[in-house]
Amino acid sequence: MTEQMHHVALASRPDGAPTAENFRYEARPMPEPADGEVLVKVHYMSLDPYMRGRMDDADSYAKPVPVGGTMEGGAVGEVIASKSDRFKPGDFAFGMFGWASHGCLPANQLRKVNPAHGSITTSLGVLGMPGLTGWYGLTELGKPKAGETLVVAAATGPVGSMVGQIAKSRGLRVVGVAGGADKCKMAVETFGFDACLDHRAYATAKDLKAALKAECPDGIDIYFENVGGKVLAAVMPLMNNFGRIPICGMISWYNAGGLGAGAADADITGPNLWRTILVRFLSVNGFIISNHFDRMGDFLAEVGPKVASGEIAYVEDVAEGLENAPAAFMSMLKGGNMGKQIVKVA
Repeated sequence: MTEQMHHVALASRPDGAPTAENFRYEARPMPEPADGEVLVKVHYMSLDPYMRGRMDDADSYAKPVPVGGTMEGGAVGEVIASKSDRFKPGDFAFGMFGWASHGCLPANQLRKVNPAHGSITTSLGVLGMPGLTGWYGLTELGKPKAGETLVVAAATGPVGSMVGQIAKSRGLRVVGVAGGADKCKMAVETFGFDACLDHRAYATAKDLKAALKAECPDGIDIYFENVGGKVLAAVMPLMNNFGRIPICGMISWYNAGGLGAGAADADITGPNLWRTILVRFLSVNGFIISNHFDRMGDFLAEVGPKVASGEIAYVEDVAEGLENAPAAFMSMLKGGNMGKQIVKVA
């Protein structure tokens, strides 16, 4: 093929919050599929907080994106050439194509997208990695029981909204924490949460703790951890005996390096954190959903029909143009998105 594709490369590693200078939009030759491979024209790509970690050259559960390499990420698009009997032109497939207009991968690394479950964009959020993350983390690690109280931060994102809706369907009281009044309204009116607190309205963890205590009069049984920082500090003193904390992420600390600027002075570090875990018999489980992709079939079988019927709601925030992905990503890290952040590429 003589055509060209475009991608967004990591131009340099960020020092703190990413800037436009850390990204480079450029052309490259169009790949041609080898035996067993599939070429896809990307229609939509996903932006997710974990991508910030891939920009750092630090020890982690996955290798960093090399400087000059394509930014990592999942995407969905139309098959335009195939040398595999598993896909034919016109099929839609999800794969880790990165921030790019096209992608070429072995067929065994792709997932065929079922249009019966809704728009193909759902494979990036509510029926993709984020939705699976929320479903698995809550059901397997949170172990929800009817009558309990759950708190989830980043409540209107694709993970938090899945956690909250599954918990409500199982008879729990669900309290969200989000950034801004509009997001809190969405959590209650769109996703059916019992209450949602705007963490920006509380100057300190102590103030947020008081507000949470009022909304959780029986304490907190499950805290689904997405953000760390002030929210974690407010939640920990309210955890009930034998509570569960699935640790999915800590976005409030991603841009500061390590545990984040000022983390050493917070109530949640050192002996206070460990003592609370000990004396309240808490189960704290870190998990990375890539270790559990074998559960995708179970997840889609349970949740796919609920999305198709409207029983589980979702909200997508769609930015236009691959070249605008860096700006959308930087805004997302600061809470500028409403719902699942997606980029329309094609």
